[in-house]
Amino acid sequence: MPKTIIVSNRLPIKISKADDEYVLSPSEGGLATGLGSIYKQDNNVWIGWPGIEIIEQQDKDHVSQQLKELSLIPVFLDQEEINQYYEGFSNEVLWPVFHYYASTYANYKQSNWDYYQAVNQKFRDIILSIAEPGDIIWIHDYQLLLLPALVRSELPDVSIGFFLHIPFPSHEMFRLIPWRSELLEGMLGADLIGFHTFDDVRHFLGATSRILPVNTSSNIITMDERSIVVESFPMGIDEQKYATLPLQDDVKEQIELIKNNFKDTKLILSIDRLDYSKGILQRLQAFELMLELCPECIEKITFYMIVVPSRDTVPQYAHLREEIDKRVGNINSIYRTMDWTPIHYYYRSFPIETLSALYHTADVCLVTPMRDGMNLVSKEYVASRTNNDGVLILSEMAGSSKELIDAIIVNPNNTGEVCRAILEALSMPLEEQQKRMIPMRQLVSKFNISHWVKIFFDRLKEVKLMQRSMQARHVSFATEQSIINRYIKTKKRIIFLDYDGTLVSFKSNIDQASPDQELYNIINKLSEDPSNQVVLISGRKHENLDEWFKHMDIYLIAEHGSWFKRPETHWHKITGLSDQWKHDIYPILETYVDRTPGSFIEEKTYSLAWHYRKAQNGLGELRASELMNNLKYLASDKGLQLLAGDKVLEVKNMDINKGKAALSLTEGKDYDFIIAFGDDYTDEDIFKALPEAAITIKVGSNLSAAKFYLRNPTEVRKLLTSFTQHTTVEVN
Repeated sequence: MPKTIIVSNRLPIKISKADDEYVLSPSEGGLATGLGSIYKQDNNVWIGWPGIEIIEQQDKDHVSQQLKELSLIPVFLDQEEINQYYEGFSNEVLWPVFHYYASTYANYKQSNWDYYQAVNQKFRDIILSIAEPGDIIWIHDYQLLLLPALVRSELPDVSIGFFLHIPFPSHEMFRLIPWRSELLEGMLGADLIGFHTFDDVRHFLGATSRILPVNTSSNIITMDERSIVVESFPMGIDEQKYATLPLQDDVKEQIELIKNNFKDTKLILSIDRLDYSKGILQRLQAFELMLELCPECIEKITFYMIVVPSRDTVPQYAHLREEIDKRVGNINSIYRTMDWTPIHYYYRSFPIETLSALYHTADVCLVTPMRDGMNLVSKEYVASRTNNDGVLILSEMAGSSKELIDAIIVNPNNTGEVCRAILEALSMPLEEQQKRMIPMRQLVSKFNISHWVKIFFDRLKEVKLMQRSMQARHVSFATEQSIINRYIKTKKRIIFLDYDGTLVSFKSNIDQASPDQELYNIINKLSEDPSNQVVLISGRKHENLDEWFKHMDIYLIAEHGSWFKRPETHWHKITGLSDQWKHDIYPILETYVDRTPGSFIEEKTYSLAWHYRKAQNGLGELRASELMNNLKYLASDKGLQLLAGDKVLEVKNMDINKGKAALSLTEGKDYDFIIAFGDDYTDEDIFKALPEAAITIKVGSNLSAAKFYLRNPTEVRKLLTSFTQHTTVEVN
């Protein structure tokens, strides 16, 4: 029976050693809660590191057996692997770069990268030992970016989802990593790649299209003949858990205790893990500014600040803790009175019951990270406000700010703005608090952790169905044999061949895409068969086609059908067409050439083409979109058509298209075998115009009106070569 395999750096348990025995306790993280319903079902499993180094084999066997009973499979790491893969590469390269602290904290050390690869391979080996056809593998977070491709190379048809729980940086930041290509290729082993926000999706697509030779269309990346979907899935929390905790007796007691302790003050709460990305020092600075500007707040407010210990043996984290301690000490020493301390600061973790009591009681929750993937504290606070009161102050740099738009949204770098936000929150009327809190509670309730898991899995299934529908249309071996058999049995055939992108690969310089000897041989052999009429139908200038193919016994159609040349005759063009419109269009195209380095204009008899294949990636597409918008009304008035091709935008007479040209050669003829190959938008006219019995083949796996597709010109040539090996004479 197919199973789901969840893979993350850490298992959803804590392991501690007491009296030579390993003790397991459940983790209370959001991911552990959300995926608990999955990995505990049927024969599903969760793979990850147990969190501590276990050296002795007998201990490993014992722990593995304990974990197996919980549907967990360990990946054991030694201390050097932990130091270099986890502390080194994951937290000294990926974490700072992805949080925009590359210049301050990133350390690009080769040995760290070597260990990162080795540990990802270790995870792969564990997956391969249990994975079977039909399984779904869901890989999580930045420690395992290489894993999807490592698994894909061994299990090409398996369903793989990947989710990144931290922000994905802009291309400018990401490209600083020396191993950027390998990391992207690793992620692209997945079928579905998920992020918290649409900004992360845009950044990933931008980095991928600039760094790797892949095609991107909307949110779909095509690589190695596979389509990978990239989408945002904002993560939720177990909303019911946080909404019901305040109803428990032990939590009620703590709520009363907090209210009594702070009965004469308003309570501001912040909860963070110790990290430079959380903006703790900047938050303290804003709080101090508020006390300075608003002396009447003294003894009226209390800042309850929890910092959960994290990596404080690492020098920069130890230094950050020292700075926090100093800043808190300074503020308290300046503003403390006999009966009041402005900041209650705790450097430790708290049980969830205490956190629930604080969430339920605090008048204001201050969540101001400098950069954060989602930040679930903000959602936990909202879910805990069962009276629909309280105010959330939220950093615009947190992913949750894209959803919780009724919070007071601030720029955490703007100390004055954060200070003003605290004052606004403290004085906000109850009616306004409820007006903001109710829609946020509804949102957190609907888009909870179960919803997040469900929509990700539903989307992954849709992506696999889409991929399989594409595979079904690909000219597989069986389909190829069927086409060849039809070819053999027929006596009067017409073969339509596009040129660029179909018979020859795409070149950055259009003049370099001239035919090679292999192509000449294939076309010669096809045209030598008396049963075949070979038609080369291209958007190229007729001068180009004449130079390359005038000596061959084939029909040539140039410039999308405005020029024709029958075998052994001269070129002739369609009559009654005007090119006067060029005087108006050419200057517009010239302005875009001036604004877009690397672009150029190609003039044909009845069309103008603006090429941007040499322009900077992204800039060309942007200018092409602008140009389309600028020209569409003018083109419509003048009876012109705009064609967006591969790195080209063409303006031509509406009366000219490849479909009409193809029809003029097939109508009234009794061809018993019609086949057409093409790779871009202009070839769709042929696919639509030809009769139902025709075989139409798109080159490249994009959406098309064609019945089948081949991946590249190499596959086209292979099929055409198969035709040449079966002549009518042989059949007779």
